[in-house]
Amino acid sequence: MSPLSPILIGIVVLAFLAAIPLEIAAIRRLRRIQLLRGTLFFVSGGFILALAAAAVLVAMNLHTYARLTHEQEAARVSMRQLGERRYVVSVEGKQIPARHYELRGDEWQIDARVLKWRGIGNLLGLDTVYRLERLSGRYGDITSERSAPRTVFALSEDPGIDLWAALRRYQSYVPLADALYGSAAYVPMAEGAEYLVNVSSSGLVVRPGNEAARKAVGGWK
Repeated sequence: MSPLSPILIGIVVLAFLAAIPLEIAAIRRLRRIQLLRGTLFFVSGGFILALAAAAVLVAMNLHTYARLTHEQEAARVSMRQLGERRYVVSVEGKQIPARHYELRGDEWQIDARVLKWRGIGNLLGLDTVYRLERLSGRYGDITSERSAPRTVFALSEDPGIDLWAALRRYQSYVPLADALYGSAAYVPMAEGAEYLVNVSSSGLVVRPGNEAARKAVGGWK
């Protein structure tokens, strides 16, 4: 998981420290029936607390992404065949514990989200981050892809607010993100094959991890 930015944590702490005295002052003045000043303090403190809460929600969502400073391993994928075009695929990575999925098709595909930040984001301590999103089965021919059973699984969830959707929707108003894009890679499924999923700032790369995978990729049509 991506560590939270110390600067972002500092902003949240300062917001709470600024809001608490305002709320205390508001309560004291309201008790003394100083309604105007008490209400002003109360609203100001509430506004700061709301901003702090929003920052916490953003931080929770950002924590589901992993830091990306250079090409690195994101997951290991292995599989065994159950039948014709049916495989149990195991995925294990930094972001996700080992899980097993039944996929149908000739190939497996993995999808990810990548977020790059502008200068102000970098000043806040935000690195380029990624998050694995989906695992799915694919068919090698279009006819099967249209008519055969499809299998798609989520590899992550969105706690708090959906930061990706918010940045896309309000990017013109809050230009923190320099680039938001999806990346996907797919390779053949084969009995006993193991693959390494790497990620860089340009997206996902899948490489064979054993001889069975190398043979599958070498004979891929």
